[in-house]
Amino acid sequence: MTNTTLTNVVVASPKKWMQLARGLLCMVSISSPQYVWALLTRPFMEKLHVPLAEIQLTFSLLIILQTFFSPFQGRLIDKFGPRRLIAIGTVLSGVSWMLTATISSLTELYLYYGVLGGLGTGIVYIGVVGLMVRWFPEKRGFATGMVAAGYGMGAILTTFPVTQSLAAKGLENTLWQFGLLMAVIGFLASQGLRAPYSSRTEDVTSNLKMSARSFAPKEMLRKPLFWLMFAMMTMMSTSGLMVTSQMAIFAEDFGITTVTVMGMAALPLAMTIDRFMNGLTRPVCGYISDRIGRENMMFIAFGLEGCAMALWLLCKDDPLLFVLLSGVVFFGWGEIFSLFPATLTDTFGTQHATSNYGWLYISQGIGSIFGGPLAALLYQKTGSWDLVFGCAITLDILCALLAFFVLKPWRHRFLQSVRA
Repeated sequence: MTNTTLTNVVVASPKKWMQLARGLLCMVSISSPQYVWALLTRPFMEKLHVPLAEIQLTFSLLIILQTFFSPFQGRLIDKFGPRRLIAIGTVLSGVSWMLTATISSLTELYLYYGVLGGLGTGIVYIGVVGLMVRWFPEKRGFATGMVAAGYGMGAILTTFPVTQSLAAKGLENTLWQFGLLMAVIGFLASQGLRAPYSSRTEDVTSNLKMSARSFAPKEMLRKPLFWLMFAMMTMMSTSGLMVTSQMAIFAEDFGITTVTVMGMAALPLAMTIDRFMNGLTRPVCGYISDRIGRENMMFIAFGLEGCAMALWLLCKDDPLLFVLLSGVVFFGWGEIFSLFPATLTDTFGTQHATSNYGWLYISQGIGSIFGGPLAALLYQKTGSWDLVFGCAITLDILCALLAFFVLKPWRHRFLQSVRA
């Protein structure tokens, strides 16, 4: 790889590490709505007396609202600054749970948990990631991986407490108490966030190929290269969100929810390990990609998820292997939230990084539709998870091949043309 010298980028300020810490805490505060959802599906089904596919539409709404409005949210953050918008997002996310505690209909569940929660988490997620790619131009993979880890791992802190609270206090009290806690923590952490000062600059040398200019969203959207990244992230989001949203249901079908592993209930143990691995992979793979290249890391990670998911399905009757392999599956998936924003910014520049990633992040919403209610409907029609898992495994392997054999040479030619 050729070295690229970045000029007029902010890297010198020691305050960037405090920005990273605050962004990480904001991400932790909004992680539970997505990552403990699987624990809530059965209680919601029993409370509202509706089938799984209708409940899973809530999860899709959460992700759709989190992602489809992200370009608009990114522009607002670029215009008005991160502190105000991210503070609003953290409060909306917590309040959505508090309001969900009062629901009596499926429509209210969609509105409070899906729509309001999706808008809140979307503002925070896109804002924090957009900040990190600007504060850490020389370590984009690592920095975006760290804050994305907060989103992936934050639910570790709530998985067992939510499980215990649901059993002891019921659905309503659990949602109210944890929603209030999420809102307070996120709001306080957001108060120190700010965009970097463009006057504090320093030259940085990176081993990765990076764009010599910044592309505005309307320019980027005219590039076929962007749409390849969009398609790839959609494919990976579909496979990962299928597992995230359906895990409690297919674990019950596999007989995992009634057994213990190492003295602990198998499902919450698997979900805790999943959250840890889902978070760990983001800075680890981001850090490695800063050194070996984004596409090379994608090929390794995406292939790992596909192989691990195939073994997972084959070993579904073994509780210990189910728990361990679930962690490997999430390790192979979670890194998309560090690799794709870093790759996008390397390719299309930093000036419009938040808005540009907002457009790419829409792919997560599309993946939630395929991985959420459509996967549930496919299961209901076939009565088996085999076809659902088969589709997810195929997407993983195909995306790994696209990263190495298509994205890598295409991006190389594109960056050469930009420098010419």
